[in-house]
Amino acid sequence: MDPAQRARILLEALPYIQRFHKKTVVIKYGGAAMDKADLRDRFAQDVVLLQYVGIRPIIVHGGGPQINQLLKSLNIQSHFVSGHRYTTPETMEVVEMILSGRVNKEIVAQITQAGGRAVGISGKDAGLVRARRHWLEEKKTDGSTEKIDLGLVGDVESVEPGVLEALDEKGFIPVIAPVALGDNGETLNINADTMAGALAGALPAEKLILLTDTPGILEDGQTITGLTPERVRSLIDRGIIQGGMLPKVQCCLRALDQGVRRAHIIDGRVPHALLLEIFTDQGVGTLIMQD
Repeated sequence: MDPAQRARILLEALPYIQRFHKKTVVIKYGGAAMDKADLRDRFAQDVVLLQYVGIRPIIVHGGGPQINQLLKSLNIQSHFVSGHRYTTPETMEVVEMILSGRVNKEIVAQITQAGGRAVGISGKDAGLVRARRHWLEEKKTDGSTEKIDLGLVGDVESVEPGVLEALDEKGFIPVIAPVALGDNGETLNINADTMAGALAGALPAEKLILLTDTPGILEDGQTITGLTPERVRSLIDRGIIQGGMLPKVQCCLRALDQGVRRAHIIDGRVPHALLLEIFTDQGVGTLIMQD
């Protein structure tokens, strides 16, 4: 790459650096970006660079494959209800061990190795997130709704961001495991997308970014971007947004309703996806923004 081209790349990033300086960005980290070694290294580099140019990153991570692997090795059988895992106390011990222990500290180490100052916490620390038991609602053939218990699975009830503000003041990057305290002091497992969206909305953050294993929202096989909530709801009504993408999109819409200015669903399989989405005109995924 010639020096002039390098300069053009830097200049393309300049207005975005200026616009998002001192702004908070909540990033849900999971999928291939967390499973492949080369992508893990690039993600850590991206996060450190964001902080060095004055952006405030907050990481919320998943860990489903690692949880499944340990459950299998411990010969703990999973019980599923309507396609959803029922989380028993025994399963929850493994979930917390993997999320708050192994995965969380691995991410902290990667960011630290890349030159950042990361601190690993969970939603339980300093009462960051309070949760309530999640009940799956399923429509029956007679039109009525049945509530199904999924065990120690939670929905975010409230967020107390004081610990995040304290870490930011001292220049630390929070890395958050998606577990939280329930009303009775029990530990509840929270969907990582849901946790990231709730934190982004409570702050509120400038951006919510969900790293996925898809190119974003697709219409006729092409990634579409620059969407308003109204356009997104139309795509849902038309059945274009469905399946596993639907809860991610709904998470983004809730965050926007709470004051987040921009939500991104991006392809974490692309090296340096964070930098490409935030600092370039084209990006690598779908942007949903306030009207």
